[in-house]
Order: sequence, then structure tokens, then C-alpha cells
Amino acid sequence: MYRFADRADAGRLLALRLEEFRRPDTVVLGIPRGGVPVAAEVARFLEVPLDVVVVRKIGVTLQPEYAMGAVGEQGVLVLDEDVTRSIGVSDARLAALEVAERATVDRQVLAFRGTREPNLLRHRTALVVDDGIATAHAARAVARTRGADRVVDRKSVV
Repeated sequence: MYRFADRADAGRLLALRLEEFRRPDTVVLGIPRGGVPVAAEVARFLEVPLDVVVVRKIGVTLQPEYAMGAVGEQGVLVLDEDVTRSIGVSDARLAALEVAERATVDRQVLAFRGTREPNLLRHRTALVVDDGIATAHAARAVARTRGADRVVDRKSVV
């Protein structure tokens, strides 16, 4: 397991492993909160643009850190069917959780991006930087929706 002084330190160390992406077609996408400080260091080191991709985990009711899926901007929904089946979540409960998390996504998009449109990613490589797994799945889906030709995340690098 890696040990880092802080998220900026993690970003600098990650950037060293991503040197091959120091190209004009690369965009770093940070997931708000934990991912953005790391992503900012990666983008700075690689000298490529930084943007956010807003996603929210849908947690299991009694264990909110345990994800059953995630929602993201542009209507993205990613579910872990095994988890939803194993906990027996009803369609109505899942829909209510999705609506609540989508409202948070909408608020965060406005806070982070304002009225600016997200970067289009057509003909670009998107480097997704996050500190969670469920949200990274949703972020990859958002990047593809935004047109990324290639999406790279921790599974591709580590």
C-alpha cells in the first residue's frame, strides 16, 4: 500500500506514472472532494487541462460508505447489480436515493462549473482521478458520454 503525505503528494507521485499522457489530447478529470487536489497536481505536472466530473455514490442505507452504485452528470447511472440484489433494495427506494443524489450532483455542477459547459472530450484521452471505486465507474461513463476516445483510471495505471 502506498503512503502519501497528503493528496497533493499523491498527485505528484501519480503524475510520474502518467508521463506518457503528457500530450495535447489529454484532459485530467477530478472527482470533487478527494479527487480534485490529486487531479490538480497531475494536470499541473503533465501540463494539460483540468476539469471536474461530478458524480455521487449511492450508498447502502445502513452502511452509506458501501456503494450500490453512483450517479453522474449528464444522466449517468451505474449500479452494482450484485449489491442491489444482495441487499434486496426495492426499485422505489433505489429511485428515491437516485433522485436525492442527482439533486446533489446538479448543485455541485453549478458550484464547480457555474454555467460553463463541460469540456467536450471528443478525440481526447480523459484521465479520471478519484479516491473511490463506485464513483470512478460513473466518472468513466460521464467521460464516455462527453465523447472521450479513451478513458484511463486507476485500473489502467496501478
